[in-house]
Amino acid sequence: MTASAASATPAVRARITAAFTDAGTVGQLYAVDVDSGASVGVGADTEQSTASVHKIALIAALYREASLGRVDVTRRVEIPTSGRSPGPTGLAVMRDAAALSLRDLASLAVAVSDNTAADVLWDALGLDTVNRTMAELGLTRTVAVQNMRELYATMAEDAGGGAAALADPGAVARLRVLDPSRTNRSTPRETASLLAAIWRDEVCEGERAAEYGAELRALLGLQAWSHRLASGFPFDDVRVSGKTGSLPTLRHEAGVVEYPDGGRYAVAVFTRAASTAVTLPPADAAIGRAARIAVDALRV
Repeated sequence: MTASAASATPAVRARITAAFTDAGTVGQLYAVDVDSGASVGVGADTEQSTASVHKIALIAALYREASLGRVDVTRRVEIPTSGRSPGPTGLAVMRDAAALSLRDLASLAVAVSDNTAADVLWDALGLDTVNRTMAELGLTRTVAVQNMRELYATMAEDAGGGAAALADPGAVARLRVLDPSRTNRSTPRETASLLAAIWRDEVCEGERAAEYGAELRALLGLQAWSHRLASGFPFDDVRVSGKTGSLPTLRHEAGVVEYPDGGRYAVAVFTRAASTAVTLPPADAAIGRAARIAVDALRV
């Protein structure tokens, strides 16, 4: 059976859907062979609130701008202790002033999903630049409308009552950040297509395109979390580069899976759980399980 035929079978799509359902989630997925274009999709064109997965678009824009000579990724930025974006990792929880280059801020934004680091980049580039980059790449449904600081501010305003309120289904239902028409958004197809373009060296341009493209891919391999997408590929010789995204009831990840035989597969998985629990291991594991089913189908 060819990869294209395998990807089209209802049985593959049914197994992916079952992986989501068994974990108490509703999920959407798009997986594409970076080189052949063969693909697997379940709800691939459904718009989703991207949460921190949108940091992929952010850093792609950073490196594209750098390759065109419009941004110096080595430029250092002062980060005072005041005004930092909320978040559980990175600069958000550090107590002293810092100064970091734009590319080191990008590393933090990916490796530990540092919201403060991401917002320094948002401020340096501007939402319009990131959206223009996506449009230039043909990804017209990948749109940023707010930085992480603004995202968390709307969430606090909508929920009321602090973090404890986010366990209340009624409060969660009020969150604008869960409505893709009112927050940063994309589709599984466009998110995976962006990653495929990065791996095919189609994002960076100019004389230093290869250098910046390689640095961008290396940066996306820094993520510390392995409990979602990477959990479906527990092999020492398979490399998984990715970026998670999380909001109340939402657990996402998008990344590229690279096999030692040269196979490369870009995968985007978006899920929403019925439960408002912060810790929900079956939902995390379902992302890896669904991705593995899709990639196995593409490798037949």
